[in-house]
Amino acid sequence: MNVRHGFYARWRGAEYEASPDGPRMRLYLERPADGFTPVAPGRHVRVVPAAEVDGFAYVSTRCTWRGEPFVVLGEHDGWLRVEYVGGKAPVAERLGLEMFDRGVYQAWAPRAEVEDVREEAV
Repeated sequence: MNVRHGFYARWRGAEYEASPDGPRMRLYLERPADGFTPVAPGRHVRVVPAAEVDGFAYVSTRCTWRGEPFVVLGEHDGWLRVEYVGGKAPVAERLGLEMFDRGVYQAWAPRAEVEDVREEAV
């Protein structure tokens, strides 16, 4: 499963993790490629004019767990790190979620219990 959570842009027929920067767009790859500069191990960047980007969206992976809406933050060994997006503290407490921050509830959910995994782009 590929959990995506962040900005993505389409440029020259390929999709990249991206970061908008005014009239420019930073495109990222995990591997070396022509025109991309290494900035950290496993991280390469190329800056292009935003006008050259064919598509741009914020992508998140969503799901339903125990009948409630969640966003998927990550995956490890058959477990998904999920964050409750239903906005009701009593429901989060009933589900036994960890309070990560004020009003932010997360948990590790067994992948087999998670339903309706899908990407949403805005």
